[in-house]
Amino acid sequence: MKEIHITAKDTEGTISQIQKALGGTIESRWGEHTLTIDNDLAKGSIRYIVFEWGGSFLYYDIIFYDDIVLLKDTSLYNPISFIYCLNGYFQHRFEHQEDYNTLEQFQSVILTSKKGGYSREYFSKDVKLEVNSIQIRRIKFINKRLNDASQLNKKLYDVFYDTDHENVFSYFGTYNLKLADHIGKFKKTKQKGMLRLLLIEGQVYQVLSLHMQQHNKAVNNKPVSRSLTKSELKTIREFGNTITSNVSFDYSLEQLALESGLSQAKLQEGFKLLYARTVTEYIRHVRLEKARDLINTSDLNISEIVYSIGFSSRSYFSKIFKKKYKMSPSEFQKNKRG
Repeated sequence: MKEIHITAKDTEGTISQIQKALGGTIESRWGEHTLTIDNDLAKGSIRYIVFEWGGSFLYYDIIFYDDIVLLKDTSLYNPISFIYCLNGYFQHRFEHQEDYNTLEQFQSVILTSKKGGYSREYFSKDVKLEVNSIQIRRIKFINKRLNDASQLNKKLYDVFYDTDHENVFSYFGTYNLKLADHIGKFKKTKQKGMLRLLLIEGQVYQVLSLHMQQHNKAVNNKPVSRSLTKSELKTIREFGNTITSNVSFDYSLEQLALESGLSQAKLQEGFKLLYARTVTEYIRHVRLEKARDLINTSDLNISEIVYSIGFSSRSYFSKIFKKKYKMSPSEFQKNKRG
């Protein structure tokens, strides 16, 4: 096991200390920094971006070849961390705790220590790890972005306004595939330069919002589905992605249930949980989004688009398109040309 003592005063210093212990090279471009490691200790990368409003974005995409412990001293740097595990798992404990808590795949956690305290993050060897961490420096964030704290529940409010960093806080949430979908967009961002940074910054706000919404539901004791297992939700997410990538197929609830091995009731429950829509509503939604994109980017006429996305009636398509986008497909096409 290799223990790395983190005493840095910011995100940049943290990654620098990891590099010193594990090796690798850091490349920087347009404010985005990437530590790349490929040796006997680890293989993969850690990306980070620091924003002027007190937030920083980290993305671990790495496998360690030895058990790694990050021993974090929060004397100089003690952010609130909003963490999500997209792949693999790792463990965490504060200095006053005897046992580790495990952050599993598709699970979220909110953590902060007390000033001068210690926490340990334990990464097992040979585990492919994809973890997103958004770290917030409280005072700077409050001054720059959090002018209206009414959006926070009482517990999170107290954490943000604990400017003396006197308390520890941890919230280990249930698995959340909505966060997985949003965090997956970080890897899909292909733009470069300033546009890339702006897109990632916007995605960071969305991910923060989802973390806070999940914590709000937990604090307010709103029911979380217990009838669906993590593997069942993962299957439903995969079928949702299949529908998105092939919108023209003639789907039916019966056929999807048969292929997924899930009951129709569980499919409906899962789609409502993940996409806030029934199966039929979700299919209609992704088809309309595909139609909008085709109108914007292709030379197909409206009738060709209608049939290419799986609809058989142009009048029905026009009706639901107008309901969703507040104008007919023809008006939308004219506006594009204009």
